Amino acid sequence: MMPFETRRAGSKKLEDQQVSSSANLAREKPAFIWSRGLALGILCLGLVTVSVATDAPAPSTASVTTYHNENSRDGANLQETTLTPTNVNSSGFGKLFNFPVDGVIDAQPLYLPNITIGGTAHNVLYTVTENDSVYAIDADTGTQLWQVSALEAGETPSGDFGCGQISPQIGITSTPVIDLTSGANGTIYVVAMSTKSGNYIQRIHALDLTTGAEEFGGPTVIQATYPGAGGNSRSGSVVFDPKQYAERQGLLLLNHVVYLGWTSHCDQQPYTGWVMGYNESTLAQISVLNLTPNGSEGAIWQAGAGMAATSSNIFLLDANGTFDTTLNAKGFPSRGDFGNAFVRIATQGANLKVADYFTMSNTVQESNADEDFGSGGALLLPPMKDSGGATQALAVGAGKDSNIYIVDRMNMGKFNPNNDNAIYQEIDGALPGGDWSMPAYFNGSLYFGPTQANLLQFIFSQAKLSTTPASQSPTSFTYPGTTPSVSANGKNDAIVWAIEHTSTSVLHAYNATNLAVELYNSNQAGSRDQFGSASHFGTPTIVNGKVYVGTTNSVAAFGLLGN
Repeated sequence: MMPFETRRAGSKKLEDQQVSSSANLAREKPAFIWSRGLALGILCLGLVTVSVATDAPAPSTASVTTYHNENSRDGANLQETTLTPTNVNSSGFGKLFNFPVDGVIDAQPLYLPNITIGGTAHNVLYTVTENDSVYAIDADTGTQLWQVSALEAGETPSGDFGCGQISPQIGITSTPVIDLTSGANGTIYVVAMSTKSGNYIQRIHALDLTTGAEEFGGPTVIQATYPGAGGNSRSGSVVFDPKQYAERQGLLLLNHVVYLGWTSHCDQQPYTGWVMGYNESTLAQISVLNLTPNGSEGAIWQAGAGMAATSSNIFLLDANGTFDTTLNAKGFPSRGDFGNAFVRIATQGANLKVADYFTMSNTVQESNADEDFGSGGALLLPPMKDSGGATQALAVGAGKDSNIYIVDRMNMGKFNPNNDNAIYQEIDGALPGGDWSMPAYFNGSLYFGPTQANLLQFIFSQAKLSTTPASQSPTSFTYPGTTPSVSANGKNDAIVWAIEHTSTSVLHAYNATNLAVELYNSNQAGSRDQFGSASHFGTPTIVNGKVYVGTTNSVAAFGLLGN
C-alpha cells in the first residue's frame, strides 16, 4: 500500500482507509442496539433517540456512535432538522469554536445528546488523539468535560517507524465505538498503542461515558496467534507482533462483540491480515481470524473506515497481499490467503470464517503493483428492486485501480482468472486517480471522492449504478481525495459535506441532488472560518445543527452563527 505518487515505484506506502439496519433483508435481520438510562431509546440507523431532560441543553434526538453513523457505513444522518441548503451559506453559517487537543485526531468524532456529567446534562462530543488521550467535550460550548490518558506509568505513544501515514505519533488512531447499554452509564471502546522500554503494547479500553473511568477490569492487552506458516510464524502459528501494527479502521460493535482490524506501518515486514473480536462486557478475546495465514501482507487499511456489518456478517476490503490462485472445490483459496479481496466474514459463535469473497481476475498483478482494493472502504447498500422486481442486497467497494465493484452480498463472485463476469456490477475507470477514501450513500445516490479528482455523484436505477457521474463538485480534491458525509431531514434538505486536504484544510458543503451547487466552504469568509489542517483520514460528523472536524491539534465546530 504505497503513496499515490510512488505506488508503482516499490517504495513506502501512504494509505488511507458496515450493513445498515435499513439495508438488511429478512434473511439478515439488523442487529439493533438497545439503550438505557435517561430514557434512551432505540439505536436505529446509528442514530439514538433520547428523551430530553428538563435541564438539558438544546434539544437533540440524534447521535453518532460509530464510524460513518451506522454499521452499513453509509455516512448519512437523516435526522438533521437544523441545517438546510437555504441556511448553510457564508453569511449565516461558520466556525463556532476550535477546541485544542494534545495530538493529531485521525478518528471521526462521536456524539451523544443529553448525557449527565457532573450533575448537568450536556450534548457531548467524544474525540481521541494520537497522544493516547480521550476527550469528552460539551458539543455546544466547546468546554472540556473530562479527559483521560490510555497510557500507563512510564509509557509514551509509539513513534511512527519512519512511515508518514500515521505521524508523528501512533496512539489512538481508529474511530471508537459507543454502546449506551454497556456498563452503568454507557461505554466508549478505544484501542491504544504505546511503548515502554523498547516494548510495544496494544490495548483495548472500555471507558465510562460520564467519567472516562476504565470498566470491566480493563484495559486488556491484545495478543493473538493463528494457525499458519505466514509472516512472523513460529511452530505452525502466525504470531501477532504489536510493534508491527496499528488499529486504524473504525471499531465495529456487533452482537456485543467489539471487532478490530489491523494495518502495518507502510510496507514494513513481516505483517499479515488480522481481525479480532473482544467481548464488550469482559474485554476477553473471543475470536481471531488471519486473512493471509500462509502468506504475507493483506492488511486492513480502508482509509480509516470501519468494517461494515449485518446482523451476522462482516464485510471488508483486504489490501494487497498473498492470494492463492489455486482454489479448492468450493472456489476458495486453497491455503486460506485472501489478499486483495472483498470478503464476507461469518461471525456465528466465537468463530470467524470467510464465508464468501470477490477478487478481480488480475488480482495478483494488482497486488504486485500495489494497485489494490484496500485503500478504500466497504459500504452496504439498502435493499433495491431490480428491473425484474427482485430485491437485491448489495455492497460496494473501490480502491486504487479506479474501478467501482458492486457485489451481491450473498454471492459475491469469488475468483476467475479469465474475467470478472460473476460480479454483480463492475464500472471500470469510474474513479480517475483511484480511491483512497470512503464513499457515502443517500436516497439512491452514491458519492465518491477519488484522489486528484472531483467529488462524484452516481445514481442507482433498478439496482444498477450509473456508469458515469450524474454530477460532480466544482472542486478537485488533492490526495487522498475526500470522504463525504451526508446530512438530511429524511429525504429532504440533503447536504453533502467534504474536507479538502490542502495545507489549510477546507470544509465544503454541496447540494446533494447536484454537486455542482456549492452551498458553502470555509474559505468564503476569509480567515473567519479557517480551522487548521485535518488529518488525511478526516471525516466530518454532522449532527444537531453542527459539523465537527478533527484536525492535527484540535476539533473544530461549525454551525449557524449567532444561534
